[in-house]
Amino acid sequence: MKAGVRALGIAESFVDERSTLAGAVVRASRVVDGFVFGTCTVGGTDATDAIVDMVERIDREDVRYLLVAGIAPAWFNVVDLRRVHEATGRPVISVTFEESDGLESTLREEFSGEALEGRLATYRTHPERVRLSVNDETVYVRQVGCGGAEAREVVRSFTPEGGRPEPLRVARLAARAADGAFVSGKR
Repeated sequence: MKAGVRALGIAESFVDERSTLAGAVVRASRVVDGFVFGTCTVGGTDATDAIVDMVERIDREDVRYLLVAGIAPAWFNVVDLRRVHEATGRPVISVTFEESDGLESTLREEFSGEALEGRLATYRTHPERVRLSVNDETVYVRQVGCGGAEAREVVRSFTPEGGRPEPLRVARLAARAADGAFVSGKR
């Protein structure tokens, strides 16, 4: 992948009822090239809208891929990957870092009624996770808007070491720093 290709990684951190979302634009050459921040409700259903809003606000035509850390940030605020792709026109790649049997049983334990049904409806639209070896580590990838081979290339190209793609690693650090500033009253 060419060194100048950019991806926007989106990760979150939460302490209270609001989750801090951070987006980091990172080049394949590992140069950080911009940030954007947003929030969503812990336990809510607004993560998809928050991510779309972040992409619109950063207004970067040069961002070629969106990488999202997982599909259920902020205590099961399930992201609709297809809607993010449709709204932004960019391939969306969700990367998770732990093996699991999926979210359906956990969602059933935590929610009921409309709250459960809405989350299940969104969750069931997602493509299956695919196991991917990266630098002797394993991640799990879903993609919308690009093929599996392209998604694998993107994840590997943006992961210089370890198993966390650089846009997601930097976004996670930024979200934690912003959340820490908020909690301490410095923001």
